[in-house]
Amino acid sequence: MALFVIFVKKKNMKIIIVSLIFLLSSTSIVLSQDKKAQDILNKVSSKMKSLKCFYVEFNANVKSKNKTENQNGNGWVKGNKFVASYAGNTIISNGMKTWTIIKDEKTVYESDANNDSESVNPKKIMTIWETGFKNKYEKEESLNGEIVHVINLFPKTPAKSEFNSITVYISKSTNALKKAIMKSKDGSTMTYSVTKFQENPAINDTKFVFDKKKYPGYPVIKD
Repeated sequence: MALFVIFVKKKNMKIIIVSLIFLLSSTSIVLSQDKKAQDILNKVSSKMKSLKCFYVEFNANVKSKNKTENQNGNGWVKGNKFVASYAGNTIISNGMKTWTIIKDEKTVYESDANNDSESVNPKKIMTIWETGFKNKYEKEESLNGEIVHVINLFPKTPAKSEFNSITVYISKSTNALKKAIMKSKDGSTMTYSVTKFQENPAINDTKFVFDKKKYPGYPVIKD
């Protein structure tokens, strides 16, 4: 939804929507020590896996030691295909190849979708707890007038994780992810707030096709 970090260079994108991601439709065992938290997260994961496709809009606030940035992003997901846009940059995946288009660099990075751990899939932030995290139920609270469950996630293997912790906010009434706060090891804090979520919209497969003609002068670098 890593939590999509200025989205200017490809290495930063894995921090976004794994930040979204960010693992696509894979069924994983959550390493949990909290039954209440696990039951809630299972409901969210089941709901996400039941969708044929979805559209999401989000706001990302990134605070580092030297600056604070606030950007909006969106993404379309259909099966194992997705398109994600953030801060004017775009990632397109047709399920076999992933193209990361960096506006400031005027460069396209191409990689195999199955082997690309840095690609930003919007579904990642929507189910980020599915791999490598323990969880702990914290409390209920009100978020924008809606009651949400607050659940903390902690990496099972801290030495191998980018994050110290992740806090997710899940709607009590709809079992939908509303917000995620990711605290990274470099001291940055990324807050992702879902502002719109549409289930099973009509999405043409052409949206997931990379057209080099749309990016004249952009070299395509294959990983």
